[in-house]
Amino acid sequence: MHSSQKKIASYGLLICLSLLTACSSNQTHDSTTRYINNASSQQTENQDWPSFGRDYANKRFSGNKQINTDNIKNLSTAWEFKSGIKSTFQATPIVVGGVMYVSLPFNHVVALDAKTGKEIWRYKHDRRQGWNMCCGPANRGVAVGYGKVFIGTVDARLIALDAKSGKKLWDIDAVDAAVITEGQDSLNKNDPNSHAKTTGGTGVGMAMAPVVYNGKVIIGITGVGYGLHIDNPREDAPLGAVIGVTGRYGRPGFLAAFDVNTGKLVWQFDTIPEQGWEGSFKEIISGGISLNRDIQAEKASLAKYPDSSRFGGGSAWSTPAIDTDLGLLYFGTGNPSPQMNDVSRPGDNLYTVSLVALDANTGKLRWYYQQVPHDVWGYDLASPPILFNYQYQGKSISAVGQASKLGWFYINDRTTGELLMKSDAFVPQKNLFAKATFEGVTLYPGILGGSNWSPAAIDENTQRAFVAAIHAPIKYTLHESPGKDGAAPIRYAASEPADEPRWGVLSAIDLVTGKIAWQNKIDQPMVGGVLVTAGGLVFAGEGNGNFNAFDTRNGKLLWQDKNDYGVNAPPITYQIDNEQYVAVAAGGSSIFGYKQGDSLRVYKLKNN
Repeated sequence: MHSSQKKIASYGLLICLSLLTACSSNQTHDSTTRYINNASSQQTENQDWPSFGRDYANKRFSGNKQINTDNIKNLSTAWEFKSGIKSTFQATPIVVGGVMYVSLPFNHVVALDAKTGKEIWRYKHDRRQGWNMCCGPANRGVAVGYGKVFIGTVDARLIALDAKSGKKLWDIDAVDAAVITEGQDSLNKNDPNSHAKTTGGTGVGMAMAPVVYNGKVIIGITGVGYGLHIDNPREDAPLGAVIGVTGRYGRPGFLAAFDVNTGKLVWQFDTIPEQGWEGSFKEIISGGISLNRDIQAEKASLAKYPDSSRFGGGSAWSTPAIDTDLGLLYFGTGNPSPQMNDVSRPGDNLYTVSLVALDANTGKLRWYYQQVPHDVWGYDLASPPILFNYQYQGKSISAVGQASKLGWFYINDRTTGELLMKSDAFVPQKNLFAKATFEGVTLYPGILGGSNWSPAAIDENTQRAFVAAIHAPIKYTLHESPGKDGAAPIRYAASEPADEPRWGVLSAIDLVTGKIAWQNKIDQPMVGGVLVTAGGLVFAGEGNGNFNAFDTRNGKLLWQDKNDYGVNAPPITYQIDNEQYVAVAAGGSSIFGYKQGDSLRVYKLKNN
C-alpha cells in the first residue's frame, strides 16, 4: 500500500471510530448527527460529503474555493470507475474519511478509495423473487453513519452494511407484502395500451437515499401511485405515456425511522391519514388559481368511497431535510392513487403533493402545505426540500424551499408552514390545471415537470437558488375502452409526449425578489441535479453526456467535459489532502431516453 493510501485508510478508520460509532439513540445529538450537521463548516485539509445533500439542510453548497472561475479551465479527470452495471444511474456518492460509498443500479453498493478510485469492497444485492419492481432499478444513494452503510432497495428492504467490509449486518422488509397493482388486463383487448410494453406501474420500492439522525435511519417508500408507464418503442426516446386506470390499486405511502443497530421500527408516518383524507375541498390555490374541480360532484360521491385512504398513494420520493435545532424534518409527497384518475378518490387527498414537517424524533405531524389538492396531473413534490436563512422583508427567517414540478420555487416558513414567497416560473406554463379531453389538451409542465426529482442548490450568501428543469409539453388525453362482458366502459387519462419541442433549462432564482436572475436553455430536458460552490461555480450534467460548470453570477459556460453516457445524477465535491475533487455518476436515464452506462467520473485541477 502506498503512503497516501495508508494515510487515507488510517484517516477513514479514525472517522469510523470517533465520529461514526454507534451511540445511544436517546442522546440529544450524537457524534454522527453533529458531524453531518456541521459538514458544511469543515475547514480542514479533508472535507467530506457525508450525507445526500452534504448536511441536513440539503443546500448542496460547498464553501471550497480551490476550484474557481479563474482556474476551472484546468479541471481534468482524476480517475474513473466503471461499475460493470449499465443502467439508469442516479446516485449521489457519499464521502467519509477518504472513502466513497456509491449505490449502483439494482441496489449493489461499492466502497472506493476517494483519492484513487480503487475498489475496496462490493455488496451484491439479491432481490426478492416475484417482487414488482415498480419504478426501475435506479437508487439515489446510501446513508453512512454509526459504522454502517444503509440502503433502501427496489424490493422495499432496508439493509445495513458494515462500513469497513461491506458485510451485511441486518436486512428488514420495510413492507411485508407486495401491493395490488393496476394491470393492462383491466383494459379491453382492442385498446392499444392493453398490449403495449410497460416499464413500470404501481408497486412498492425505495428510491430515495436514506438519512441518519440521532440513532435512526429514516427512509420512505415509493411507487404507490405510479400509474402504468408505457414504453417508447425506440430505446433512445423518452417515456411513451403514463396512464391511470380506475381501480383499487396501491396503498398509502410512508416515511419511517428505524433503529440503526437493530432495524427495529421507531416511528412511521403514513402520507394518507385514515381519517380526514378528504380535506376541505380546496378549489383555489395560492395566487388565486383555479384547479377546475367539480366540488359538488366530489362531495356527492364521498359516501361511495369511504376507504379511499387504503389506496391513497403519496410516495415519499425525496430525502428529507432536518432542522436539528427545531427537531423538525421536512419531506415532499407524491401524487394520489390512482394516478391521474380521480373517480374513486374525491376530496383533497391529504397529504399528497405536499411539503410535510414532522417531529424528527417521533414522526408526529407538525404542519403540511399542499401545493396541489386533488392532483390529477402528476405534480408530486419530487425535488428535495432545502433549509436556509431567508432574507425576507428586512428580517432573516428560517425557511424551507422546494423546486416544484409546477415550475415555481416555493418558500415556506420552517416553523409554521406559512407560504412566504412563490418565485416567477422557471419553465413555461400552459393549461397548468386543464382537465383531460378526448381530443387531447396540451399542457406544461405536466407530469415530467418543471423540476423533477433533481436536487436544487442554494447559495445562502447570495440568496440564489439554482434549479435544473424540464420543458416537455404533454398531451393530456381521455380514453375510453369498452367494458368487458357488457360492463360499463372503462375511462382513463393518459399523459403522452406532445408533438412539440422539448428542452432543458438551468435557472438562477433571486430568492429575495422571486425573479429569475439568469437562465440557460439546454438542448435536452435536464434531470440529475446541481452543485454550487463558493468558487463561483454551478455544476450540472446533460443527457448527451456533457458535464458543465457555469458562472453563478451570469450563467456563462466556463468548462465542459464529454462523457460516454448521460450525466443524469447530482454532482458532489470533497477535499483530501488539500486537493478539491468533483464527482458525478454518468449512467443516463431510461425514462428520458438518455444513454445508460456504468461510469463514475472524478475530477481535480491538473496542476495539483
